[in-house]
Amino acid sequence: MVTPEVRAEVERLKEELDAVVLAHYYVEGDVQELADHVGDSFALSRLAASLDCSTLVFAGVRFMGESAKLLSPQKRVLLPSPGADCPMAHMVQLDAIAAAREAYDDLAVVCYVNSTTAAKAASDVCVTSANALTVVGRLPQKNILFIPDQHLGHWIAQQLPQKNVILNDGFCPTHEAIEVAEVLALKEAHPAAPVLAHPECPEWVLAHADYVGSTTGIIKRAVAGREQDFIVLTAAGVEHALLAQTAGTGKRFFFPATTPTCPNMATVTLERLLACMRRGTGEVSVNEDDAAAARAALERMLELAA
Repeated sequence: MVTPEVRAEVERLKEELDAVVLAHYYVEGDVQELADHVGDSFALSRLAASLDCSTLVFAGVRFMGESAKLLSPQKRVLLPSPGADCPMAHMVQLDAIAAAREAYDDLAVVCYVNSTTAAKAASDVCVTSANALTVVGRLPQKNILFIPDQHLGHWIAQQLPQKNVILNDGFCPTHEAIEVAEVLALKEAHPAAPVLAHPECPEWVLAHADYVGSTTGIIKRAVAGREQDFIVLTAAGVEHALLAQTAGTGKRFFFPATTPTCPNMATVTLERLLACMRRGTGEVSVNEDDAAAARAALERMLELAA
């Protein structure tokens, strides 16, 4: 629970550090309550490059902190839970990228931001779930190697049949674990509720969705929708923002019985946020050998998605 004393301490520490606190929708609600900005990776990537501060406290997983550091190299970036990583970020081999460049002419390597700095550096452009369709659609190349998430890549391929999308064998364990049987049970229990799904879900889950989009897209669809009940297929941390942005409407949100929880995001707690800010710990660094190329891929994303 966020007490007035805790809120006052965070404000004092922000002033002391000249810091802005960023939080992803998937971290615990108390941390979101204290953040200056809450969003998905696309929104926070844009903000990281534009904020007027010397320190970014990024309540999220490692690739998010690295992306912020790449886009704002002059800023200090602190992670409250520096051990929080994204398994999918490591599900791509650099030699597979090199082999694809040898095998295909007219190839663009498109890298989901949920990736390591090294993977970004080996790519032509980055994307997020919010802007992937726009960015890939604007690329001149026909052949697209999409890394690391096969499910987001498959969804893009379905939307852009004019592209030849080559998939990588990577996935988000949290979204991969969503069971069709549990989705069907929710649909039976709440027949009037539209199913809102993140494109990191497998295609056999997305087949039952009424709306597919980024975390921000899911929230916007729920806020704008006339329905009262919604089935949500993404990490359950988003429920805090859904309830906050629909307060007073009576809207209800239902998640699969096996609650989709990102175990790494769950380690980003209020206690760790406070410890990080008090001690200045969890500072992010990036491999300088990869930094320039990775930064270029991120900057091209921001340019193409504008």
